[in-house]
Amino acid sequence: MTDVAVNGLTVGELAERSGVPPSALRFYERQGLIRSRRTSGNQRRYSRDALRRIAFIKASQRIGIPLAMIRDVLALLPEKRTPTVEDWQRVSDCWRADLDARMTLMAQLRDELLDCIGCGCLSLERCALANPNDALGRDGPGARRLRRTADRQRDVTNSGIESTR
Repeated sequence: MTDVAVNGLTVGELAERSGVPPSALRFYERQGLIRSRRTSGNQRRYSRDALRRIAFIKASQRIGIPLAMIRDVLALLPEKRTPTVEDWQRVSDCWRADLDARMTLMAQLRDELLDCIGCGCLSLERCALANPNDALGRDGPGARRLRRTADRQRDVTNSGIESTR
């Protein structure tokens, strides 16, 4: 057996092999995304399956999956053994519907953005991207978004929290 198989990877070795800085690995551990054990000298040691988990985390983040969702799905993987192909299939099945919905939304955004750039209307009454179906107009005239921001700032100030502005 290799030294890594017996003792595990140090945080530096895991960082080098995964391409993730040690600070991010410690953050992932605090968030419950990866696990380590401690040596008698209180040093972290990671099992080799942490490399797969980190690759999964990085790929998931790249497509916009929030860390909380990543943590929930990784919790489905076994802790005492290396995940099998079937384990990873079960994890990927959890996201199939969400990924399909994201792809549909991205295609819709792409199509609406092309229409918006092409028309050049700059009209908040007609703009399907910034104000679909004139939703802001239903609340009456005026700068709806600016009023909402001012209302939120007033609510924060009235709650006893000092405003930074």
